[in-house]
Amino acid sequence: MALGGPPVLVVTRLDDATADAVITDLNRRRVPVVRLDPGDFPREVTLSGTFDSIGTGGTLATGSRSIDLGNVRSVYWRRPTPHTADLAMDEQTGRWAVEEARYGLGGILAALPGARYLNHPWRNRDAEYKPTQLATAAACGFTVPPTLITNDPGRARSFAVEHGPVIYKPLRETEYTDDTGRALTVWIEDVTPDQIDQQIRHTAHFFQQRVTKTADIRLTAVGEELFAVRIGGSPGVDWRRHYHRLTYTSVPVPSEVAQGVRAYLDAFGLVFGAFDFGLDRKGLWHWYECNPNGQWAWFPDRITTPITRAIADHLQHGAPA
Repeated sequence: MALGGPPVLVVTRLDDATADAVITDLNRRRVPVVRLDPGDFPREVTLSGTFDSIGTGGTLATGSRSIDLGNVRSVYWRRPTPHTADLAMDEQTGRWAVEEARYGLGGILAALPGARYLNHPWRNRDAEYKPTQLATAAACGFTVPPTLITNDPGRARSFAVEHGPVIYKPLRETEYTDDTGRALTVWIEDVTPDQIDQQIRHTAHFFQQRVTKTADIRLTAVGEELFAVRIGGSPGVDWRRHYHRLTYTSVPVPSEVAQGVRAYLDAFGLVFGAFDFGLDRKGLWHWYECNPNGQWAWFPDRITTPITRAIADHLQHGAPA
């Protein structure tokens, strides 16, 4: 297409290699792109949204681009940084300003007329809750390992005895840092009954029966297109700790899994989802989770290129080209 026309709005932070890959593809197609991080508002972003009986309009300007809020082609909602307040504000005023930004700027970005979302931020939010994921996955026909979410140490120990071996997972990938500000990761770990003590009373904890797996599967869904990758070589339960040892092989998607994936996306109103499965010795896919905004850009080019193209197709046309 010729340069021009409604732009694609990419909502993300500066250091996002996944978004970079999609933006590069859209630039190659000569599709206008505006990149925005809501965390830069109001310091580097100016907003003027208008509403009347005719509809929604107004403008949003970053340091280098301006966008007509009534004329956005599509929105790629990736990983924006949190809203921030002026450091000169006191704590209470700062909290108020952040919430006003969230409901003002955030509300406008979620209500752009005629724009296609991948995914809509509210659909992402709804699909991030693991208990809802588990219930929906079971309803969609997936094989779901026995799982317990609890703050009761006695119940957790009983579960670990009955369903062992058992693993522990965080319920959400919440940002966590040490005293120096260095980012920390809460990994998936094996847990035994004797490791469970009264400390778990302080919050909810996620325990799940460990699948006896031969490999992991990451299935990236973009609309009707499914890209499944067999991840081999990990010596532990959390393959993210061993990137340097992993192998990646594209594999076909069993029909029953494809049917479940589409039902799952429909249940949450998602266009995109990154599904994780464990593959057992019999070839059965055990459902772990679906990240509605999961990563995929670390894969080799032979895998990332088709995914990038599929996302760019949706942002440009709303469907595969």
